[in-house]
Amino acid sequence: MLQYVNMKIDGGDFRATKGSSVLDVAIEYGICIPHLCHVPNLSEIGACRLCIVEHVVNGRSKVTTSCTLLVKEGMVIRSNTEKIKKLRRNIAELLVAQAPNSRAIQDIAVRCGVKEVRYPFRNENCVLCGRCVRVCSELFGAKAIGFVGRGKDRRVEPPFGVLSDLCKHCGTCIDLCPMTFNPCEGYMKSGEEHLCGKCESQMLLADNLPESCVWCELGEGFQCSRY
Repeated sequence: MLQYVNMKIDGGDFRATKGSSVLDVAIEYGICIPHLCHVPNLSEIGACRLCIVEHVVNGRSKVTTSCTLLVKEGMVIRSNTEKIKKLRRNIAELLVAQAPNSRAIQDIAVRCGVKEVRYPFRNENCVLCGRCVRVCSELFGAKAIGFVGRGKDRRVEPPFGVLSDLCKHCGTCIDLCPMTFNPCEGYMKSGEEHLCGKCESQMLLADNLPESCVWCELGEGFQCSRY
């Protein structure tokens, strides 16, 4: 039997299923919390940090990822404060500097209000969101790929760098990867990377409803839960 809790998000009262994450509840009620590493029905690792919110306890707030934060009775969440928007914008800016050739990440940058990139472009082909690793392990039970190394050397590879016999060749890891969609203008060569920003018109409807999902097209590249 399902159990429910009462909670607040951005001043609104919501009834949520016990055991749900704050991000799941926000998505269910049409509250826009940008996210990248989240995939429905897979475990949460809070890797991208985009879904951060303020969790208010006894008048004091703590910034945490909403995908890993489970709902509780009386919980108070702020998802769209100036503090959160500034932090989230910086995270999105770092991501687009790291991987400008991902349409998904370019779109997230627009959604988070990034207007310029102050960091050097690195043009990497992986942002370690872990979507591929988790779907391979949790949905198919193959564990044909995983995280290897630590810190700046951390990467996704098959065991011992050799394609595993356990790989089912299903292609789901590719389908879920945010790097499989190039920007609309095509692949940016080294030295030519830039912030695209051409989908900014998608945000016109959000000007008066900043916390709400406006069913924009900015989630296609990573299969946003509302797309």
